[in-house]
Amino acid sequence: MQTVHIAGGCLWGVEAFLQTLPGVVKTEAGRANGTTATLDGAYDGYAECVKTTFDPSVVTIHDLMEYLFEIIDPYSVNRQGEDVGEKYRTGLYSEDAKHVDAARAFIQNRSDADRIAVEVLPLTNYVKSADEHQNRLARCPDDYCHIPKTLLEKYKGAPRK
Repeated sequence: MQTVHIAGGCLWGVEAFLQTLPGVVKTEAGRANGTTATLDGAYDGYAECVKTTFDPSVVTIHDLMEYLFEIIDPYSVNRQGEDVGEKYRTGLYSEDAKHVDAARAFIQNRSDADRIAVEVLPLTNYVKSADEHQNRLARCPDDYCHIPKTLLEKYKGAPRK
């Protein structure tokens, strides 16, 4: 199994979406690449993200990037839907340089690469979100989410291997 951290705006919907994907075996709501060791009520440069453990024999970084681009506006800076601010930026972060290289290649191979606002960076730090944020949409399905319900359900029931 391998792990990446995926940011796509508000983490509630991103986590719910990722949980439905073939090859994704575990998710955890958190924050990535901030400037402090803990959150302590402030977000200090953190991006809301989902720590995503996946089986690379089923889903690749290229696949994960394609899935991410289904649920975000890849041209938007620090905004997805009604969620605005640096913590809602989009990106893929990893401790594995091969993941970073693959995600960067995905973007560079697109015809609109010069307009893409998705960060692809090494993971510098990660903080798990409080329990109230874990699996939030499963517990509170009527909470706001920038991802349309049709996309949240698109891959449910797909073979997971």
